[in-house]
Amino acid sequence: MRFTVIGSTLLIAAPLFAGAGGARADTPPGHVEGTLPSGATWVMDVPSGWNGTVLLYSHGYVTEGQPNPARNASTDAVRDAALARGYALIGSSYSRTGWAVGEAVPDQLATLDEFTRRFGAPRRKLAWGTSYGGLVTTAFAERHGGRFDGTLALCGLHQGGVAHFNALLDTTYAVKTLIGGLDDVPLTGVPDQATATQLAGKVTAALRQAQETPEGRARISLAAALYNLPSWPGPMVPEPAPDDYETWEVNQQRHLVGPFFNVAYTWRAEVEARTGGNVSWNRGVDYRSLLAKSADRKEVETLYGKAGLSLKKDLGTLNKGAGVRSDPSAVARLARTSFFSGNLRTPMLTVHTTGDGVVPIQVQNNYRRLVGDDTRLGQAYVRRAGHCSFTTGEVLTAIRTLEARLEGGTWSLDPAALNRTAQDLDPAVPAFTTADPGPYLRPFDSGGGS
Repeated sequence: MRFTVIGSTLLIAAPLFAGAGGARADTPPGHVEGTLPSGATWVMDVPSGWNGTVLLYSHGYVTEGQPNPARNASTDAVRDAALARGYALIGSSYSRTGWAVGEAVPDQLATLDEFTRRFGAPRRKLAWGTSYGGLVTTAFAERHGGRFDGTLALCGLHQGGVAHFNALLDTTYAVKTLIGGLDDVPLTGVPDQATATQLAGKVTAALRQAQETPEGRARISLAAALYNLPSWPGPMVPEPAPDDYETWEVNQQRHLVGPFFNVAYTWRAEVEARTGGNVSWNRGVDYRSLLAKSADRKEVETLYGKAGLSLKKDLGTLNKGAGVRSDPSAVARLARTSFFSGNLRTPMLTVHTTGDGVVPIQVQNNYRRLVGDDTRLGQAYVRRAGHCSFTTGEVLTAIRTLEARLEGGTWSLDPAALNRTAQDLDPAVPAFTTADPGPYLRPFDSGGGS
């Protein structure tokens, strides 16, 4: 199967428009680049047969110190396919890297304004983004809905920033408390990126050692369950059987020693510096209750039984030691840009892979709960492992699905129909499916901390 990994974005497609909307006759189509007053760069591609729709793409998280070019599509293949179908594509770099929602939103809106100045008012404006860019897109849908006809968030962090870092804390805390040899590893207060990298390396080394014993594997499974880590680590690895818990744990451990703790520490260092303090807490958290709601609960119970360990005792240890307090002012600063209420002001389509270990699928359940039974929210799923590992055809199908909702007033999300459309658009085998994600374990629905 051929697929495209879209590390932080997914898309949705619909019937194309004839004509070029409000395009100015004195501005020829083509590729244009520039810089905003904020310092963010932008890029625009307008095809000669522009269909009147502009797609504003919000890219994913960029770690401090890494290259940060302007991007207007998730992949080159998606860009080329969308341009061939008449869409204009625009996007900016954002003027800051890291958790820069406060900069990303105005920079993206300014890019849309610049597009209108150069090419005229589009007939339809769609915002879309992947991963952290899906979070930015959700901010558009809730706070700037009047600027867009519709929004598409692929593998988005709809749980918001505070909930995301609390979930990372839970798994980090469980590893530190139960695995051993990590007493000098802090949970918060990471001073810089170099220290974050060192801490991630120390934790992953301890996890590799723990993997050698049944007791260590059982405890790794518990730590993974507190994040709802899926049993399927990547699209090149077969999906394990529903009751093959040993393979589940091996796959989860691979993810923990891979991207998980790099994200847990490097992202934390940046967001703590940005907000001026610790944005996470576990004081008062009942880990027995969290495990009871986890999609991985049976796995944990089975592996603890095989290891001869007392799950009740380990959960009691976690509850007894849960004393991390947040800095309320830091929480408030993060929530100011990264908290969602579910109050959609424009239609939104979300798409998520079932085996996403970076942004667990349960975030979709949480956002559905916040939005309620609202015809503005449509949700689709792809049966595949990996973070935003969508085919080009699946992305284009998502765009079409969003546009069909704007034209017809209802969502058409039948997986078989979506797969037929995607197959017509791209030779890669599509995998739209039904899904019923369980609860997100650490939602953050209102202000405050602990």
